[in-house]
Amino acid sequence: MRKILSIFGTRPEAIKMAPVVKELERRPDDFTSIVCVTAQHREMLDQVLADFKIRPDFDLDVMKAGQDLFQITSAVLTGLRDVIAQSRPDLILVHGDTTTTMAAALAAFYRRTKIGHVEAGLRTRDKFAPYPEEMNRRVTGAIADLHFAPTPGARQNLIEEAVDPKAIYVTGNTAVDALFAALALIEKDPGLRERFAAQFSFLDPEKRLILVTGHRRENFGEGFQNICRALAEVASNQPGVQILYPVHLNPNVCGPVRKVLGNMEGANIFLIDPVEYLAFVYLMNRSYMIVTDSGGIQEEAPSLRKPVLIMREVTERPEGVKAGAIKIIGTKAARICSSIERLLSDTIEYQEMTSAGNPYGDGKAAERIVGIIHDHFSGSQF
Repeated sequence: MRKILSIFGTRPEAIKMAPVVKELERRPDDFTSIVCVTAQHREMLDQVLADFKIRPDFDLDVMKAGQDLFQITSAVLTGLRDVIAQSRPDLILVHGDTTTTMAAALAAFYRRTKIGHVEAGLRTRDKFAPYPEEMNRRVTGAIADLHFAPTPGARQNLIEEAVDPKAIYVTGNTAVDALFAALALIEKDPGLRERFAAQFSFLDPEKRLILVTGHRRENFGEGFQNICRALAEVASNQPGVQILYPVHLNPNVCGPVRKVLGNMEGANIFLIDPVEYLAFVYLMNRSYMIVTDSGGIQEEAPSLRKPVLIMREVTERPEGVKAGAIKIIGTKAARICSSIERLLSDTIEYQEMTSAGNPYGDGKAAERIVGIIHDHFSGSQF
């Protein structure tokens, strides 16, 4: 039996690693699953752990108010020194592009422990967009022993960086696995649906819902001011829509959002605190379109047949753009406004985006990942 240590620290990581952790738990004859959370996010992370019934074996609890990337990196790196020494895993799994991911990969290297990278190979080739995620991915990719690429394009990125093709596996994205699991939970639980209906009873079912999220560092400052101005203009021009924005708690986000949009609340703009994952899936499924700077939503929304407008200049997930399910609209207020209003009025474009399909997976990525790990150990390739 091999010991697999899964390390993650943010809500997006937890969502995407949950299917892998649950798949490892389903194979107790093959694996001992160990979970360490860094709590780079705290409350939002705990909500996901509760949703998927995951109880961590280790919790570094590194989150501190106002901490910067230096502090997060050093706290995670130092904390994992003892976790890895104590648990002595055969393989460490990390996910994606966070500071936790990069620091965990470095800690695994220092402990001479093999590492598998889930959602490997995403690239923009611009080290400052997304920041710091692009470089977190590159550093992790340079250290990893197994690369679980979600798409053929991600695999090709790794090959171009001289990664051994035999160490790269195209698995699909575990975000789709998590989404399907969440939809199943909501479908099977009438009480859950009733709770969400009551929680969002202020929404008018006769109006088209625009769901908005935003949190990226590269949009701090002018970017978020532009985003808010655009949303205010849409709200004024389009009385038949309602805009729901769960506002990230970072002061660089909630400050400008509350300042620009706060006085418009109660008409057709609603600013709320971040919601738990299952509630957010409910909102995505109810929405007419999603306007965001997020990465994970780009992978989830196409399975729900919801068009996504990306408020960024570049994305490390080009497959959705190529498929036609996603459009990059940047962070200029005029373009954000015109892009939203065009999608509201152009039914042909809307239908093309909703029928594009999801290039990121079929909901079986975690099963493939765990199967690959099993085959590698069985073949004594480690």
